Amino acid sequence: MKAQETWVKVDPNSDFSIYNIPFGVFKKDGRIRAGSAIGKYVIDLDFLHKKKYFDVFELPDGFFEKRTLNKFISLGKKTTGAIRNRIIELLSVDNSELQNNQHEKEGALLNMDEVEMLMPVKVPNYTDFYSSIEHATNVGTMFRDPDNALFPNWKHLPVGYHGRASSIIVSGTPIKRPKGQTKEPDAEVPSFGPTKRLDFELEMAFITGKKTKLGESIRTENAEDYIFGFVLFNDWSARDVQVWEYVPLGPFLAKNFASSVSPWVVTLEALEHFKVESPTQNPNVLPYLAFKGKKNFDIKLQVSICPQGGEEQVVSNSNFKYMYWNCNQQLAHHTVNGCNIEIGDMYGSGTISGPTQDSYGSMLELAWKGTKPLKMKDGTERKFINDGDTVIMRGYAEKEGIRVGFGEVSSNILPAD
Repeated sequence: MKAQETWVKVDPNSDFSIYNIPFGVFKKDGRIRAGSAIGKYVIDLDFLHKKKYFDVFELPDGFFEKRTLNKFISLGKKTTGAIRNRIIELLSVDNSELQNNQHEKEGALLNMDEVEMLMPVKVPNYTDFYSSIEHATNVGTMFRDPDNALFPNWKHLPVGYHGRASSIIVSGTPIKRPKGQTKEPDAEVPSFGPTKRLDFELEMAFITGKKTKLGESIRTENAEDYIFGFVLFNDWSARDVQVWEYVPLGPFLAKNFASSVSPWVVTLEALEHFKVESPTQNPNVLPYLAFKGKKNFDIKLQVSICPQGGEEQVVSNSNFKYMYWNCNQQLAHHTVNGCNIEIGDMYGSGTISGPTQDSYGSMLELAWKGTKPLKMKDGTERKFINDGDTVIMRGYAEKEGIRVGFGEVSSNILPAD
């Protein structure tokens, strides 16, 4: 990767180095527009556009004054990549265009703590996968036969289901504890009420930036042409509702009440430097799922719980590199039957668990179905998530002095009505 140096003061531990330059949507002074990020600043792309810094791209007036990034993403990766490179050029230490213009520099760089980040994309469709072998094995061990934890199909295809797009929300949006039917093992009939087993799921999600027609398929070798970037993803789950309702068709009310995403979309280009080999897949996959090269990403992931009025406590340290099924395979399988995809579609990885107990990606695993409660700093215990708790997920990649991160996705749990 080409060495880059910026004239903007950036903390070495910042997720938003000059190697990142993610995209998002923000609100300030009542106006909504698209932005990028560097250090502790939001880069106002609408301001730069109005000041002619993007003239070479011949974008229409008001192009960046949109509520989502969908129109921007639809330009195609060749153009969005060129715009990203132009931003990097403007921020580079050897470029004086913006650096030496104090007025325009102040207009372009806004303090992050003075803006409100919004949902980055309009999500037409949402799919959630189940692609961590450690997570699937843990769940299968808990609820079925430990000697046959994985279903027979699990190592042959990326298991997934279609979820609810309308309830995907941006970080910082509080969530009311969901209600539904549950049935205790010793009860004859179900009861109705707030979930007692609210859980987080540590995930990543990719966003597609190119659409296909009904009947078309995407191959593993060109899947990355369709992936614009990634966000952190918390796919909330009501475990007691889930275990009662999921047979025969799978998740429904246990999952559709909310999924939280980080506001910054980190581009695939920014993550190229952090690609690693995928886990060995045995048995061999069918030809349409075969791939070549490094397709997993070494992204460190962390989950914290902050009790109401208490101190934040890290409960999990995992990594995106553990995924058994990679994004290329997920997208190839998703479309092999001719399913068409749209710009802004979101694809959750499924819970990301590692091989050790401290790397599990859900409370279901960390507290082992409630049998091993986590001890909190304030003396309380957690089997699942309590009212008043805030769950915070963070993620970043770092290699050879280069850091690219996602910021955080954070949500507070409110009591049920």
